Amino acid sequence: MMNRINPLHIGALLVVVLLFSIFKLSGAKSDLSEVKAEFRETQELATKLSGLKSTYADKKSVKKSLERVLKISSLRSANIVKKSTKGAIVLSSSSMDKNALNSLMGKLLNGAYQINSFKIKKLSDSKVSFEMEIKW
Repeated sequence: MMNRINPLHIGALLVVVLLFSIFKLSGAKSDLSEVKAEFRETQELATKLSGLKSTYADKKSVKKSLERVLKISSLRSANIVKKSTKGAIVLSSSSMDKNALNSLMGKLLNGAYQINSFKIKKLSDSKVSFEMEIKW
């Protein structure tokens, strides 16, 4: 007697393979949607970082805007010394009026500057000394 495969067994096997394939496909679809969402987040972050780099890393625009800030009439009497290095500008003053410091801080903190270090020392009720490093 010959062994023959029952067609019902083949049909059941095909149904099981079909269900397994559908299950795997739905899992792959959910993985794909998660990867797409992560890609969009990464793309948005890259766009933001590119914008920040163009704002903060442009040496010429930082120098030009600092020159404008330092030319303000309330800051001329503050005797602010500016030293340029390869990757930064160091601003310092040994004796500065507190109103001039207020004006300077308002301009610098509201501007697009990468302040690396900032030291301030009170000399009297109306005078201070400071040193600040701005990088690009």
